[in-house]
Amino acid sequence: MTVLVTGATGQVGRGVVTELLRAGARVRALTRNPEGAKLPDGAKVVRGDLEDPASLAPALRGAKRLYLFPVPQTASTVVAMAEEAGVERVVVLSGALADQDDSDEGYLPVERAVQASGMEWTVLRPGEFATNWLDYASEVRDRREVRRPFGKAVTRPTHEADIADAAVAALLTDGHTGQTYTFTGPDELTVAEQARTIGEAIGQPVTFVELTPEQTHEEWHDPDNGVDHDVIDWLLDLYGSSLNGDGIPHTDHFERLVGRPGRPFAAWIHDHADDFR
Repeated sequence: MTVLVTGATGQVGRGVVTELLRAGARVRALTRNPEGAKLPDGAKVVRGDLEDPASLAPALRGAKRLYLFPVPQTASTVVAMAEEAGVERVVVLSGALADQDDSDEGYLPVERAVQASGMEWTVLRPGEFATNWLDYASEVRDRREVRRPFGKAVTRPTHEADIADAAVAALLTDGHTGQTYTFTGPDELTVAEQARTIGEAIGQPVTFVELTPEQTHEEWHDPDNGVDHDVIDWLLDLYGSSLNGDGIPHTDHFERLVGRPGRPFAAWIHDHADDFR
């Protein structure tokens, strides 16, 4: 049985490829740049781009299962191509807050495309990725500080390896068809506590500097990279809504799907400590 993994060089996709190979599956890994993929031995790396559905035709040929990275603009076309090619099961990476964005740019168009298909489908809705902290790695390396708004905001960071494990379980084991699994990491921590945990892991104190909304606009505004004031306002609203928790219920979905608890935030920091040193 061949499994096609899209987004194979991403943080989650790499883990999906690795764990599928470990489970003995035949893996076809899709990437725009096969020469630079650096994926594990055993994966058949193929060229393709979800933004160019026609490029997926060779990769889909003969595949029976599909891990689908979310690209809403082409989701309907890609899903139709997968079904026509004979794919029987698809697992979709979505997000825990998918229902809060009904636009053409959110996760819902991807979810709806697979739900309307004739394939077996499972939707994964993980919470905040712990890997978002890598955006602050240079601050920690250079100044041993983190500058963010809303230090008392509470989240449950999710290890990308847990998301990959959930995807592999849904791809390879039965009983998950038609299910949407929403899950988070096990630790409920404030942003300031998460910064302190990073410091503990690298053996150096990390100072949390709380930015006001005005300072956030001043420091984060970067229109050349798509970070305009509207984006910053959206982020401030999102972070501010987490002051009393991130609004994502802690469920038993991950444990039911994978058969074990999720990895704590300290485990994620241990795995990525070198990024912050």
